[in-house]
Amino acid sequence: MISILHSLSKNVNAVLLNQSCWVVQKVVQRHLNLLEYQSKVLLQNNGVAVQQFKIVETTDEAERLPQQFIEEYVVKAQILAGGRGLGYFDNGFKGGVHITKDPGEVPAIVKKMIGHHLITKQTPKSGCLVHKVMVAESVTIIREVYICILMDREHNGPVIIASAAGGTDIETVAKNSPHLISTVPVDIEEGVTDKLAEEVAQVLQFKGSLIKKAALQIKKLWQLFLNVDAVQLEINPLVETDKGCVIAVDAKISFDDNAWFRQKEIFEMEDKSEIDSREVEASRYNLNYIAMSGNIGCLVNGAGLAMATMDIIKLYGGEPANFLDVGGGVQEEQVLRAFGILISDEKVKAILVNVFGGIVNCATIARGIVNASREMNLTIPLIVRLEGTNVKEAKQILADSELPILSADSLDDAAKKAVASIQ
Repeated sequence: MISILHSLSKNVNAVLLNQSCWVVQKVVQRHLNLLEYQSKVLLQNNGVAVQQFKIVETTDEAERLPQQFIEEYVVKAQILAGGRGLGYFDNGFKGGVHITKDPGEVPAIVKKMIGHHLITKQTPKSGCLVHKVMVAESVTIIREVYICILMDREHNGPVIIASAAGGTDIETVAKNSPHLISTVPVDIEEGVTDKLAEEVAQVLQFKGSLIKKAALQIKKLWQLFLNVDAVQLEINPLVETDKGCVIAVDAKISFDDNAWFRQKEIFEMEDKSEIDSREVEASRYNLNYIAMSGNIGCLVNGAGLAMATMDIIKLYGGEPANFLDVGGGVQEEQVLRAFGILISDEKVKAILVNVFGGIVNCATIARGIVNASREMNLTIPLIVRLEGTNVKEAKQILADSELPILSADSLDDAAKKAVASIQ
């Protein structure tokens, strides 16, 4: 399932190319994303109707599933990327989603998924390694629709995105038939009322008694959205079954990182196996790290400065290997950790530090740079451009260190020196 959060809400601070197993575009602030089965647990715990399901990690576990578990099985590979049904595995097995009525086939399908890389239109070319498979009850689907609740800057609050033309290929609908997608603002004070929920159910073209059933699920989804501090709650598809039920078949929930202190149990569920280990390490020290494909590591403070730094590196013929944002309240220890993360990337042949000291004290940065250079016995070129609070003291600290640090008077000068240092 693909999220249309970026295309519909423009709820981003900065967009960078990314090579992880998330989506092809990624914002500077990384929001917690859960695997589908984890999202289904939250749905179930909040009263949203879902299928029966179990998680298996080995073929032995799949063989132990009771045959009476369900009449028909849906076997779904669990990765943090959409388009699984149309994907393929590195062993040639096609499809990350399979349906079978024979419980004996389940272990064979699981064996072809677990331990193999699933490639979809949202993964890197090498795909994402599958560690878990969800085996769920199959339901006879009469109709599929799409619904998503998300925070939208254009509306200064939450909106419901709804389309009766839902299904796994919703992104094609968004691109080719945007008139089939409705955006319904939600008053944050009133929330999703019975009236609003029924109006959305009618937008989704539910009829008769199904209107109230769908409206009930929409209200429960809204309550879940509030309960877990979500920034996005996407159900694709929400389905009408042959038994007259309305069920959430597939789910994606994104959470506000700033809410971790209220949602500690949820944040502890995060599967970090698909995330760059350097990004995970950076988050431990309140740093933001984004990997790229070049060879100049960038240490900056602020997303805007990061974008400018990368642009000017490219202007002079260089390629950024990453950027590491130390933020506004950085301390010497964080600078040391930041350098360790930067040089852990074997592609990095030079480091460019570009810091504007507003809240940040340039002297703190300078002392951190000196300590890191000495402790790590840094051998690659290091170019430093500092400006702002206590910049004179900072430059003196760098000069007194007698380390081979190249000081720059401007960002332009820093970029030229960084590119020249590795040519």
